[in-house]
Amino acid sequence: MKKIVLLGYMGCGKSTIAKTLSKNIGIPFVDLDEYIEKKTNLSINALFEKHGEIYFRKVEHEAFLELLDSPEKFIIGLGGGTPCYANNHELLKGDNVVSIYLKASIETLFNRLSANKSKRPLIADKNDAEMKEFIAMHLFERSFYYNQAQCAVVVDDKTIDQTVLDILKILA
Repeated sequence: MKKIVLLGYMGCGKSTIAKTLSKNIGIPFVDLDEYIEKKTNLSINALFEKHGEIYFRKVEHEAFLELLDSPEKFIIGLGGGTPCYANNHELLKGDNVVSIYLKASIETLFNRLSANKSKRPLIADKNDAEMKEFIAMHLFERSFYYNQAQCAVVVDDKTIDQTVLDILKILA
């Protein structure tokens, strides 16, 4: 069985959609960040603060490989930056993977992230104009990596169930 890998920018719905997909198809969901936190006994923020981003990206890459190499079936939700480091984007093309980019517009991401931006350290201190600019710049920088996914599902103006149905069509 292939691993199902969901990727995309923060706020695109990776975790929410993966949980619903998991219930629908009976395959466990593993959030890569949560997996790393359990493995290291540190929060992602603490890992960054204590060891820096380069160390974090190394641990993240190793954790992603572990999950991909595991004989178990998983839906893996990547961190927003995961595909952009350590050649992780190449792993999205593997034979043992169905990788799906959950594609959201700047407007959708802005609206979703505005609601709980205090929980997002990268944007917590930004005003609306700065936040839109930040999202637009990040999406532009990351689009090459996100587009390495085998499939893309647009999430704009869709319910969770509609998005899950789109994914189920891909998996059929």
